[in-house]
Amino acid sequence: MAGLRPELPTPVEIRLRQKSRRLEIDFDNGERFELSYEFLRVFSPSAEVRGHGIGQEKLQIGKRDVDISRIEPVGNYAIRPVFSDGHESGLYSWDILYNLCLHRDELWQTYLNRLAAAGASREPAECPELPVRPAPKCGRNAA
Repeated sequence: MAGLRPELPTPVEIRLRQKSRRLEIDFDNGERFELSYEFLRVFSPSAEVRGHGIGQEKLQIGKRDVDISRIEPVGNYAIRPVFSDGHESGLYSWDILYNLCLHRDELWQTYLNRLAAAGASREPAECPELPVRPAPKCGRNAA
């Protein structure tokens, strides 16, 4: 996890807006930002997303409809969102959150460019129909 930088502002209020799928953040310097749930999921600071070093990042696809079911505080320095796709290992320290807010548009465009280059999509993949299997026979007439 990135260290906290005391010169950066810290959140004074964080709100989940389920209808718009946005996280609203008010910082102690008066700045206010909104980040989409999808953006937060795509830029999770977890090793699952970022890898363990430069060049190990994993492109996140199909996250357009992801929700955040809840946010858990981590001490007085971070939050841990719990996403609807099961991802919950990203710790967003205040400095990480603030930097995501400041560079949101640039990061998002880079992400869209990477998706396009990979021929991938933000849309969730549809689940194929599972084959229906006949019920097993049981009882006296079982073969």
